[in-house]
Amino acid sequence: MDETAIVVLLALILVALVALIIVLVRRRSGAGAEAAKPEAVPRDPFAAEDEAGGDPRTIKAGDMIEYLGVRYFVRGSLRMREGGYTWAEHLLDADQLEGVKVWVSVEEDPDLEVVWWTETEMGDMSPSQKTITLDGVEYRREEHGTADYDSEGTTGLGVKGRVEYADYTAPKGRYLSFEQYGGGRWEAGLGERVPTGALTIYPGG
Repeated sequence: MDETAIVVLLALILVALVALIIVLVRRRSGAGAEAAKPEAVPRDPFAAEDEAGGDPRTIKAGDMIEYLGVRYFVRGSLRMREGGYTWAEHLLDADQLEGVKVWVSVEEDPDLEVVWWTETEMGDMSPSQKTITLDGVEYRREEHGTADYDSEGTTGLGVKGRVEYADYTAPKGRYLSFEQYGGGRWEAGLGERVPTGALTIYPGG
């Protein structure tokens, strides 16, 4: 074999080695990228942060919310706590309802639950019974306790205080609640569960 043939052979061998090295480097680089790629974490499809209308847990005095095509200003908020459990009640401006008190409650027990409340007149009735029938619907007492609260904005209450409450439930997401602030008279409200995504929140300035 002459010198020219040897040079050509060595050149071909060198080219083949370079090509092999490039292939190996690319494969290793690709494998590293796949290993570094984070695994998809299963998520709750009904999580509040995925709601187009915003997270109800962020509602505060000064916000505006829209429900069933009507917009309401949040006049004030009550932050409730009983032991390690917390929830919020937000008083709404409801002049279009002729002064009827309207509010929305937000709690996690453990799932997020948003309830729309409208004040109802119960006369001298108090939550002493285990069941109460109203307009043909039977409500059963589910909870009864006392909580501390902090008041924000306009609620008609002091900055801090205590409230005794009794909550009743009925089928199809209906509720009846009694609240007694500072040992005063019992106030009652009828509630209905707000479907996920039905509430739109417009943050205040």
